[in-house]
Amino acid sequence: MPAAVVELAELPLTLSGKLDRKALPAPDFAGLVTGRAPRTPAEELLCGLFAETLHLDRVGADDDFFNLGGDSLLAMRLIARVQAVLDVEVNIRELFAAPTPAGIARLASGGGSARTPLVAGQRPEEIPLSFGQTRMWFLNRLQEGSAVYNMPMALRLRGDLDRDALRAALKDVAQRHETLRTVFPDRDGVPFQKILDGGPELVVRATSERDLADLLAAEAARGFDVRSEPPWRAELLVLAEREHVLLLVVHHIAADGWSIGVLTRDLSTAYAARLAGREPSWAALPVQYADFSAWQRQILGSEDDPDSLISRQLAYWRQSLAGLPAELTLPVDRPRPAVASFTGGTVPLRVSAEAHARLAGIARDRKATMFMVVQAAVALLLSRLGAGTDIPLGTVIAGRGDPALDGLVGFFVNTLVLRTDAGGDPSFSDLVARVREVNLAAYAHQDVPFERLVEELQPDRSLARHPLFQVMMTFQTTHQDGGWELPGLSVQPQRSSSDAARFDLSFTVGEHHTAGGAPAGLDGAVGYSADLFDRATAEKLAGRLVRLLETVAADPALRASRVPVMDEAEWAQVVHAWNDTAWNDTALKVSDRTLPELFEAQVRRSPDAVAVVFQNVGLTYAELDAAAGRLAARLTEQGAGPERVVAVALPRSAEMLVALLAVLKTGAAYLPVDVGYPSSRVAFMLADADPAAVVCTAETARALPGHPAVRTVLDDPRTAEAPAARQPTASGRIDPRHPAYVIYTSGSTGTPKGVVISHRNLVTFLAAMRIRPGLTEADVLLAVTTLGFDIAGLELFLPLVVGGRVVVAEREVALDPRRLAAEIVRHSATVLQATPVTWRMLVDDGWAGSPGLKALCGGEALPPDLAEAMIERCAQVWNMYGPTETTIWSTCRQLTAGGGVSLGTPIAGTRTYVLDDLLQPVPPGVVGELYLAGPGLARG
Repeated sequence: MPAAVVELAELPLTLSGKLDRKALPAPDFAGLVTGRAPRTPAEELLCGLFAETLHLDRVGADDDFFNLGGDSLLAMRLIARVQAVLDVEVNIRELFAAPTPAGIARLASGGGSARTPLVAGQRPEEIPLSFGQTRMWFLNRLQEGSAVYNMPMALRLRGDLDRDALRAALKDVAQRHETLRTVFPDRDGVPFQKILDGGPELVVRATSERDLADLLAAEAARGFDVRSEPPWRAELLVLAEREHVLLLVVHHIAADGWSIGVLTRDLSTAYAARLAGREPSWAALPVQYADFSAWQRQILGSEDDPDSLISRQLAYWRQSLAGLPAELTLPVDRPRPAVASFTGGTVPLRVSAEAHARLAGIARDRKATMFMVVQAAVALLLSRLGAGTDIPLGTVIAGRGDPALDGLVGFFVNTLVLRTDAGGDPSFSDLVARVREVNLAAYAHQDVPFERLVEELQPDRSLARHPLFQVMMTFQTTHQDGGWELPGLSVQPQRSSSDAARFDLSFTVGEHHTAGGAPAGLDGAVGYSADLFDRATAEKLAGRLVRLLETVAADPALRASRVPVMDEAEWAQVVHAWNDTAWNDTALKVSDRTLPELFEAQVRRSPDAVAVVFQNVGLTYAELDAAAGRLAARLTEQGAGPERVVAVALPRSAEMLVALLAVLKTGAAYLPVDVGYPSSRVAFMLADADPAAVVCTAETARALPGHPAVRTVLDDPRTAEAPAARQPTASGRIDPRHPAYVIYTSGSTGTPKGVVISHRNLVTFLAAMRIRPGLTEADVLLAVTTLGFDIAGLELFLPLVVGGRVVVAEREVALDPRRLAAEIVRHSATVLQATPVTWRMLVDDGWAGSPGLKALCGGEALPPDLAEAMIERCAQVWNMYGPTETTIWSTCRQLTAGGGVSLGTPIAGTRTYVLDDLLQPVPPGVVGELYLAGPGLARG
């Protein structure tokens, strides 16, 4: 719904015939006033307070505060005025529920008394600090010399500047606001306020345009010792006779964001008066900051009193922040240091007027504010970028709960923790509603000082991060009166920020309106800690937030999972480009074949080449095929065939490979059984898989638990009696979808689970491995992995489908680093696959390496130091990754010296996706869960 409709006789056009948006007249926002006259004195008073707060000429009794441009900041000002004028306590939730003068009047008629008003009173000899100042004081002592809480302002002044008038005006402002001439010494570690008679002098010095930026940055970065130095300083930099830059630096202990507007107005007033040769004629301030410090403790009451304001509000915060995440997971570029440096930067963001207007409509529909809408967007963005669904954000609230504080410079703001629940895939509109409820409750309990809240909740304290939250949200409004106006001078803001970063991230957004009050766009900045983020990452974050806001502005019913956080180029990269392996087709060409077919084809190509070696005894391809065929015939007679399982319980030997090929030739799937496993596990596997036959030796047969399957004992002479004529062939008997092997993993519940790998799974995997990391007929692969570990499938079968040689190492060799190193040399091994434990065993034993060896490492995370040691000792080092359920390996990467360790890229035919909890792809650098797809996915 549009905020206003303006009827025009015709649309203004540019010279090119397009709509001239700049020439469109601004809507009269005051036209939203209904004009219903107040019926009671209370309504009349409230209409006046609404109009005063909103800077409108008049407001009707039924006019909605938020529809007229009100926001959370103005709402707090209105509440303070209502309390002062009507002596009635109205909280923020009540204002949202009844946002009209008539509604508030009804509440006021039954309301209780407002809190004690703030008035000037007697002061103790040692004036205590406010709660906020106390925290600033301790941080100042902890971070000596730090400028992280400096508030620099630089103004370029063009024209005839009267330096004496400026100097006098600065003194006038310091005399008007005691906090600007207050130092904070301590007695026995307890700080107190000491108000001085005068403030710092204006420092004047000459500089050049070339040196200006560096000088401003250096001064902005110069810290205060608040124990002995007044908390502000002023410096006039002379560039030319009619060109100056005025730099004001105020410490946060003496001022807040609101105070800048007060300083602006008061310094402008004082300069104009001094220029005219008189003192400024401003109204006396009703109170000073020292009065506020005492009043703050008075209204909060004692924590020993369960009915006091602070006791009741602390109880709320304890409940609402229970279980708060200690640290928000953010898409950082580097690990968090042990101690934060507080260095950082900012990048701008801008949201169009059109999107702004639509977002304002969402706020109206949900009876929320623009801040709440933007907060929902930030929470959704962070959630989609891997932060989870419990998103604590910090924000500041003005803390000027009494009208007497409106014109006072001081540190009044309090920090609130706004905990957003982004779970359950809500629509954006519903998320705004959640944010509204959380924020209203927080606003109603805003009096607990943040530092007291930290003490109460006792989060894990760290010098590396902010407690309770690490992301700050700030919403800037343009409701402060005017800007810098110094008679006879052109005044322009000059960048002076030291880019201090108090938080991991900060989002600052402000609204702009036309003269008639229509939305004219949002702008702001993303601040970032340089400890964690690169500027490019912050720029991407800003772009993502703008894109998200514009998307939900167009469709607020969009669910969180459907809101895009990547642009089209990023989406194409993570979904398509990173999965576009150039050799996919090559690998998939074998997808309609079976392992026996591929092996038998290689037998025909190289029948006399040595296929397998064990203990210096080798079998050629033809011999291996014949032996496997004879055993296959026997197994077929025993019931082995497609969709059946044959257990293989054999020691490491050439016969082990014969048995595996024999089972595959029958069309059955082999089940590796290690008799070294606990008997209960072996019994479970046999009972669960229900094999048609068991291939074993006399020794392993004795270790097997009872099972009705027929046992084929290889060292029984009768086993070799099957006639060759009855040997099965692969063609026509086996479908690529038939199981090739069943392997049991430990299972997430502790109960073993059988993973069924088909021939299609296995042969496409082997085809991919043939390409990368690569294997040829010239390679010799030393196989050391136990058969019960699925990666043994690569070692035993990959050489046999490319014409290479597999050397089966004895179990004892694989466990002895010196014997293993000797085997590598003795067999001139060119490929060795092992877990990091085995590679570490070799390296730690002093293994010198093998310059012709291709090392494959997987099964566990590869430590970077071990990777570097392997790179020094081998021709190639490949990091392999993949769960059993996706057929051995799914990704791989060749490692290089100093290049780090990663999972790499998908093997041929495989697709990898990093998805969030909503199963949506995450942008590069964002934490998520790895999902794998492709022909390697197990049958079950």
